[in-house]
Amino acid sequence: MSLLRLVLLAASLCSCLLLAPASASPQLLLPHSGLLPDELMLIVNEDDPLSRQVAAYYQKARELPERNVIRLHFAPGRSALSPDEFMRLRREIEAATPPHIQAYAVAWTQPYQVGCMSLTAALAFGFDERFCSRQCGKTAASPYFNSPTLYPATELHMRPAMLLAGQDFAQVKALIDRGVAADGSFPTGTAYLLSTADSARNVRAAGFARTAQALAGVFPVEVLHADALTERNDVLFYFTGVAQVLQLDTLQFQPGALADHLTSFGGRLSDSTQMSSLRWLEAGATASYGTVSEPCNHLEKFPLPALAMLFYAGGSTAIEAYWKSVAWPGEGVFIGEPLARPFAPSWRETAPGEYELHLYSASAGKVQLAFAASPMGPFKPLPLMLALQRGANRLVFSLPREASGYVKMLWK
Repeated sequence: MSLLRLVLLAASLCSCLLLAPASASPQLLLPHSGLLPDELMLIVNEDDPLSRQVAAYYQKARELPERNVIRLHFAPGRSALSPDEFMRLRREIEAATPPHIQAYAVAWTQPYQVGCMSLTAALAFGFDERFCSRQCGKTAASPYFNSPTLYPATELHMRPAMLLAGQDFAQVKALIDRGVAADGSFPTGTAYLLSTADSARNVRAAGFARTAQALAGVFPVEVLHADALTERNDVLFYFTGVAQVLQLDTLQFQPGALADHLTSFGGRLSDSTQMSSLRWLEAGATASYGTVSEPCNHLEKFPLPALAMLFYAGGSTAIEAYWKSVAWPGEGVFIGEPLARPFAPSWRETAPGEYELHLYSASAGKVQLAFAASPMGPFKPLPLMLALQRGANRLVFSLPREASGYVKMLWK
């Protein structure tokens, strides 16, 4: 798929509607473009004190009801589960998961692996060795890769997962706080794509120029030929390829930032011979990714930066944007705050009949407003037409004060 089509795909993510509550004044029906808290199930290991503490904080921070929590019991403190033990736990998880749940947040750092698979992939697909490589071969593909769906469980029969990971509670609390703070914040930051001297790990750099072109006007993108980024205070995205990323302590990450390094064992969170992906979260990123088994340097086993950024810009959550950017995720573990959604559309009434709408668009275009007495329609177009630019948009408009009904956006 061309990068132009990827841009158009990201723009089309705002096709489904989320109802605003009814009132006496017109209500704007916002685009439903990302996972909602009620669609997320939180998994906790009751035998792990840190897991309990993280889960309790996350449940409160994201206002998750008790019905959205699964409480397991198994011996903590291990980097990996055996396939047999995992399959027993997964049967318990599936039995406790209502059909409307679309994704999992996992409240621990260990275990992060199941046999040759990552824990997040095993939760999504079940333990299946087709998702593991042999002699640097390819693996089974994810149906979620580059998918427009907002409902992976309903439509693809899989639930993506992400670990709320950190070395201690203070780190995970800071991660969760960043994710919550990111929501609808429309951060102004830069995407840094680093082409390094490490030829084996620098394979994503071949597409960096096209990525910068595709993202022009959506995010500022800098393609740098350097082994490390230093002294920047506006890091929104950081993608590179080295075994050890230096000088992370000189950077400031925006709330909601995504960052990762292409290397063999970044996903071995607690015992890697290379840099653990946890270092990104400790430095201030909100989500990251790394592989737990030798992936070789197949591009398909690592995030495609263009996709991750475009889905994020379209209003996806961190878990959705990251998962949709990896074609073969069986050996990769996703870590971070899954519900972080910096570019979620938002609106407010600034004065009676006066409205302000914030949204990101991956392409230029126009939006026409349509009105109906019922949220089910029929909707009749209003004469008001709003112009969209690529990137952040702040749209100001008026609606009749005497009308009590619903307004939705028609994308042109």
